[in-house]
Amino acid sequence: MVGTKKERQIKFGRVVSNKMDKTVVVRVDYLKPHPLYRKIIRKTSKFHAHDEDNACQIGDMVRIEETRPLSKTKRWRVIEIVKRSEE
Repeated sequence: MVGTKKERQIKFGRVVSNKMDKTVVVRVDYLKPHPLYRKIIRKTSKFHAHDEDNACQIGDMVRIEETRPLSKTKRWRVIEIVKRSEE
């Protein structure tokens, strides 16, 4: 089907590293049941996201959106800072 656009994914996460220029590492936590025992397990994924203004600090809650590949590891960009860290 030519011409149909897929909806871009949006995730919420916490910034765990901002040491790179215009890049932050965002940790996204989610809950998933164990396939056999059905106990709820906390899972974590890390995403490299593009931060154009270097505005994010460690501990900030951010919203990231899927985008075209920007580098070898960056496939996400920061849309907004939802909550600043308390530090």
